Amino acid sequence: MLRSNTATSAVTPKNVIGVSVLFLILAAIFGLFNSHKVKMLRTNAANAAAIRNMAEHRRATQGRNLETRETTAGEGEAKIAEAENKAAKAEAELAQSQKEKSDLQSKVGASQNEIASLQKRIEEAEKMAKPVANPVAASTPELQAQLDDARHQLDSAEKEKAFLSEKLQTPLERSTQPQEEKKRRESGARKPGVRGNVLAVNQAYNFVVLNLGARQGVEPNSEMLVLREGTLIGKIRISSVEPATAIGDIITSSLARGVQVQPGDIVVYAGTNS
Repeated sequence: MLRSNTATSAVTPKNVIGVSVLFLILAAIFGLFNSHKVKMLRTNAANAAAIRNMAEHRRATQGRNLETRETTAGEGEAKIAEAENKAAKAEAELAQSQKEKSDLQSKVGASQNEIASLQKRIEEAEKMAKPVANPVAASTPELQAQLDDARHQLDSAEKEKAFLSEKLQTPLERSTQPQEEKKRRESGARKPGVRGNVLAVNQAYNFVVLNLGARQGVEPNSEMLVLREGTLIGKIRISSVEPATAIGDIITSSLARGVQVQPGDIVVYAGTNS
């Protein structure tokens, strides 16, 4: 009974106060610690939010840049495709132009061959008629018909050749043609001694065939005097020139009344008609 009273008396108010103070101190320490920890957590949370915002902004910026690059790449591909289409179209047009040019050159070559053949026929017919004394009655009706037919074909072939040659010329060739024509005329003007003979006459189409050509210096659009027994009877204007022959239109206003140009008449260079 005595021991129980002694233990009870040992718990005094001082001890209770001391324990309370100790608990208060511990609570204050834990409170400070928790407050510091809360601040750290809040700081970490704010930093994490800032990092997350930066990451989202960066991701959005990269997305916009990617879209811009894709758009630019798409525009570049479209331009490349357009350029390729233009190049393909230009190549097709070039191939078509080259084909047309080749066809025209073939036609011109065929016309030249036909002209040469017709000129040969005319020369042969003239040789057959030459031994006859009277040049007017030199040809039989059949021979004259052949001559007229050959000359008519020659005239048609010459016109077709001129048309094809005109069509074949490029704009650049056409632009340089006047200068080249001027040079040819000047070159022809330095050859006043050109002289030849009339091979054939086509009264229906009013033209003559000469035994002179480019090799002798005859030039297109030049004029030649027509002489008979040393007397001037008229003039002709050259319309077409081949290497060994030429075709000239008779200037009817230069002929005296009742006078006609005949095979065997002499032609002499007169000049160019500028």
